[in-house]
Amino acid sequence: MLLRSFRPALALTALTALACGRGGEVAPVPPTIQFVDVPPAAAGGSERTARVSGRVTGARPGQRVVLYARTNVWWVQPMTLEPFTAVQPNHAWHNSIHLGSEYGALLVDATFRPPDTIEVLPKPGGAVLAVATVKGTGTFSPAPTSLTFSGYEWQVRQTPSDRGGQNDYEPANAWTDAEGFLHLKLARRDGGWTSAEVILTRALGYGTYAFTVRDTSTLDPAAAFGMLTWDEEALDQNHRELDIDISQWGDPGIPNAQYVLQPYYVPANVARFSAPRGTLTHSFRWEPGRASFRTTRGRNATGAGVVSRHTFTSGVPSPGTERVRMNLYYFRYAPRPPEKDVEVVVERFQYLP
Repeated sequence: MLLRSFRPALALTALTALACGRGGEVAPVPPTIQFVDVPPAAAGGSERTARVSGRVTGARPGQRVVLYARTNVWWVQPMTLEPFTAVQPNHAWHNSIHLGSEYGALLVDATFRPPDTIEVLPKPGGAVLAVATVKGTGTFSPAPTSLTFSGYEWQVRQTPSDRGGQNDYEPANAWTDAEGFLHLKLARRDGGWTSAEVILTRALGYGTYAFTVRDTSTLDPAAAFGMLTWDEEALDQNHRELDIDISQWGDPGIPNAQYVLQPYYVPANVARFSAPRGTLTHSFRWEPGRASFRTTRGRNATGAGVVSRHTFTSGVPSPGTERVRMNLYYFRYAPRPPEKDVEVVVERFQYLP
């Protein structure tokens, strides 16, 4: 009887030993993260936020939460300058978040440096300890996200950007007309200014890029129209950014156009000029170690009537996953907002290898 009474205890001891690591310690349970309060699904915008909350298990001191909202890509929340959410002593977390179609939460250690935007959220491993995603609540039907212009497909921006200051982008501000011309509009909607941007769906690399644009000589000083290349990931090459900008950056006393090789704060990387009235063709030829910009009158990038030209030969990036963008936005650092809605018409985009 005595021996029989000890058999369950012996069996329990054996099972415990199997579940323990060396030294008799129980194997740690992986940490988890979950949502409690889920925001609604929406197009989002810089002014549209909601409460989000959740809980973690197995978190250790110094570990934090990083939140993302998805609209085409994942955007860190609530701001790029404040990307971390604290875990409370009761293992709960909460914050405000800009609206999107889907939300993500990462439990990370102190070494994690969250990117501002990302195509796919990371999986657990290394500095990322746990990941959770959830669809926004309610029913949301996103606006059309692409258009065809000059024989190319372009994405229409719907998400906020900090180019020129924090700006919202409205898909309805970009469209093509019966002639196939692209219209970009800076418009006041629902009490706030909304901008426009289209993004080529593929990279083109070295070659000549030309943009034929109708008269922009009377563009509002607070508006900025850009024709550029941009690579989301290539921070080491200044995002492979080559710019043609039409703007007076809020100061009507300065020339209204410029060519830029980033970084712009290097004086030799900016060449300003005055773009006259009438239809103009702005172009640049991108080659190894060389970027040659030119603006001509009319609709022919190689014709007579050169308005301005400039060549950069130092710090020119090499190709990668950069894509052409055209945007019209409110330069938020201008002393006064635009007096009225602003519209730019681009007749043609042309690329020659």
